[in-house]
Amino acid sequence: MIRTLLVLGITLASALPARADLTHRLSSSIQLDVNAASTRAIRVGNSYSVSGSGVATSVTSGGSTTNNAVGGLGAATHGVNALTLSDATQVTSGNAFSFATSYTAGDTISTTAPTTGAVPAFGDITSTAPGTSTGLAGTILTSGAITLTPGAAGTAAIGQVISELTVR
Repeated sequence: MIRTLLVLGITLASALPARADLTHRLSSSIQLDVNAASTRAIRVGNSYSVSGSGVATSVTSGGSTTNNAVGGLGAATHGVNALTLSDATQVTSGNAFSFATSYTAGDTISTTAPTTGAVPAFGDITSTAPGTSTGLAGTILTSGAITLTPGAAGTAAIGQVISELTVR
């Protein structure tokens, strides 16, 4: 009887298949970047402002005076406006007063096309030199070891190894 149970047990064990899905995935990558040269130029516009209290303003132009005028920006020539400033006079002598005026001359717009690589003479310019790949390198060994060597200024090196094990 014991033999029968032993044979029956071995038969049943071999009849039931094992179910184990095992997946192993490896991926690796290195990214080496060298920045390009860049220039950003923003043209500064014309602006004029006047504020005050306790003053009377006037503008004199062409020999005549206009009272209660604050001046301003006139016609533009190549992007720069003509400017008419106002005069301020204290209304009542001895009383408190304030007067402020501000003017920003805009950047001149060139009438000729720029040449390649030329930067316009604008008031807001940011320029970045190009990176150089001198010394920039990266390797990934089959063991998964990453070696990254930094380059000169304007470079970046990124490396990764992903090992994924899935059991279902």
